[in-house]
Order: sequence, then structure tokens, then C-alpha cells
Amino acid sequence: MRILQPVLTGLVSAVVGYASAFSVVLAGLRAVGADSRQAASGLLALCAGIAIAVAVLSVRYRMPIAIAWSTPGAALLVATGHVAGGYPAAVGAFAVCGILTVLAGVVPWLARGVAAIPGPIAAAMLAGVLVPLCTAPLHAMAEVPLLAGPVTLTWAVLMRYARQWAIAGALVAAVAGLAIGGAAFPAASLRPDPVFTMPAVTLPALVGIALPLFLVTMAGQNVPGAAVLATYGYSVPLRGALVTTGLVSTAAAPFGGHAVNLAAITAALTAGPDAHPDPARRWIATLALGAGQLALGLGAAFATALVVASPPVLVTAVAGLALLPALASSLASAFTGPDLREAAAVTFVVTASAASIAGIGSAFWGLIAGSLALLLTRRRTASRPPEPQAPSAEPAPRGRTEPARST
Repeated sequence: MRILQPVLTGLVSAVVGYASAFSVVLAGLRAVGADSRQAASGLLALCAGIAIAVAVLSVRYRMPIAIAWSTPGAALLVATGHVAGGYPAAVGAFAVCGILTVLAGVVPWLARGVAAIPGPIAAAMLAGVLVPLCTAPLHAMAEVPLLAGPVTLTWAVLMRYARQWAIAGALVAAVAGLAIGGAAFPAASLRPDPVFTMPAVTLPALVGIALPLFLVTMAGQNVPGAAVLATYGYSVPLRGALVTTGLVSTAAAPFGGHAVNLAAITAALTAGPDAHPDPARRWIATLALGAGQLALGLGAAFATALVVASPPVLVTAVAGLALLPALASSLASAFTGPDLREAAAVTFVVTASAASIAGIGSAFWGLIAGSLALLLTRRRTASRPPEPQAPSAEPAPRGRTEPARST
């Protein structure tokens, strides 16, 4: 039984990770211009990339290094939408993001530069990206209440009693609602159908997609993923992980894969004692995770067909429900420190506006605005005279006379 334990844990992790976010990935790819075949190819490329990266890292380091696609990155694509150059430009931005990830593993100062971005600013940018998606369930309730109502109710009940299956249950409820409503599901083949797209390079895509995608993936996935593994006693080989996931992401980009990275939620499943009592054997669970993701990726065309048959607002609503925990975590991180609250608020508001300036999405402008606000508030704090200290209520130490206070 102990031999099967890590395998079963890894397969369950694959199902949970896939079901909870594949709708976000497809929505993101469609938002930047992918057609249904290209979106299905992107989902397949991500699943294959996860399987390859997991196999390389787990076997090399004998650690349960779980890999996932960048869910915050997919949410960023939804918020960004069409860029100059269309889908080929978005694919080029995916490749540049992968190259930046490799450089972060090879060039120490680049990784330090990313780490130098204040955590609240990065969290506020991610929260601003997620807000439009997380409000989608309300729009769905207004536009398609007969479909969105059961989906939201199913999600709420499962969040209370079986949290890890909440999004999978919501997806089942959505499919059931569409079937009862007589929706026509297009025929889809389970045969893999990778679609190559020649990458193009445009400045708006580089600034509006590649750079924010790199930052939210590092801050929202790689850093938390390494922290989760550390809580279970594993010292993550960050350089090897970044180089491997960066190379895989770059190779997957022409087929529509936006980014793969260290996992956080599934890492907690495969690195914990439920995977295996012996920490040295838990890496088997991540191998099973990769195999499960690859198998699920073969059904990417079928998953895309379901999404295409659904009202767009319903697809976005399910994605928003999946991202609510990430939004809550980002908001909590953004507004904890009083010294950075104003700058974080500026970052959040500008990013959440979804305003595109000069063809560049709001995530980049949110980061710029927040950094400028941080400089202004820090100067104001530095120039502010120190406040007078309240008189101490403690008695003066023995042998020392407290000086008289002037009235």
C-alpha cells in the first residue's frame, strides 16, 4: 500500500491542479487572440511541459518538486487582452518570459532585482489583475442566473465540506447545466493536436505581457512554491528549478504555453506526509503528478470544446471562483505593512482599472505607478520631523536622577 500511496497522491494532485485552473488558462489564451485549436494546443503544451520539468527535477534532485502552470499569469492574460501584433506577439512574449526565467536562474543580480521589488507592491499588482476575474461570478449571476446560480451554490457547498474539490464540482455543475439547457457540444478528438505559431516581437507585448508575466510568475508561484517545500524540510535548488522551468516554458511558447513554474498548492499535497511517511520517497508522487498532467493534457481539445460551448461569462465566472483564494492572499499581503499601504493602493487601483495606455496593459502601469508612489511616500516620511515621544511611565532607574521637564 505504501508503494501506491505516493502514486495515488500524485494523480489526485494532477486532477486537482488541472480541474481548478484549466478554465483560467483557456480564458487567458482566448483573450490574447488564440482560436480554439491554438488554445487547446497551449493547454496541451503546458501539460507536457509540466510532465517534462517534473521528471527532470524530481529524478535529478530526488525531491518532490511539483510543477504547475502559472495561474496568475493566465489571469494576467485575461486582464491584458489583445495586444499589438495579435496572438503571435503574445506567443513571442511567452518565449521572452521563459528566457527571463532562465536568466533569473543563471544571473544572480536579476533574481536579486526581482526580489528587491517590495512584496506588498507585487502582491497589489497581482490582486489588481485578479479583481476583474473575481467579480465575473456576479456578472454571470446577472446575465445567466439559471446557469451561474447552481455553479456558485455547488462551489460554496464544497468550499465548506470538500474544499479541494470545489472548482471541480463547479465545473461539473456548469457542464450539467449546459447539457440540461440543450447546449450543443462540438465534437472533439482526444488525439493530440499541437499547433505551432511563429513568435513575433512587439514592444507593447514585451512590456505589457512578457515583463508582468515574468514578475507575477516569480512572485505569485516560484517564491511561494519554494516556501511550501521549505516548510516540509526541503531545500529547493532554485537555480536548477528556474533554469529547467524557463527552458521548458521557452520551448512550449510557440505551441501556446505561457509559463510553467514551481507549484504551491499541489506542492503541499505531494511534499507532505500524506504522500509517503518517508520524505526521501515523496518524489515519486511528483512523477505521478507529471504523468497525470500529461494524460489530462491529451484531453485538451475536449476541455476546450466544453469551454467554447459555454457562455463566455460563465467560463470567466468559474475562473473567478477558482482565483478567489489567490485574491484574498494577495490583498492580505498587499496591505499588511502601514509604510507601504499607499503605494500598494496605487498599484492595486491602476492595475485593476484594466486601462491600456500606448497599447500596454494596466499591470505594467500599475507597477510603475506604485513604484513612483513608493518613492514619494518614502521621501515624505524621511522629511517628516520626528514626533515627540510620550513621557515614559516607568520609574527612573536607581542611582540615576531623571532631568526636570520644562513646562
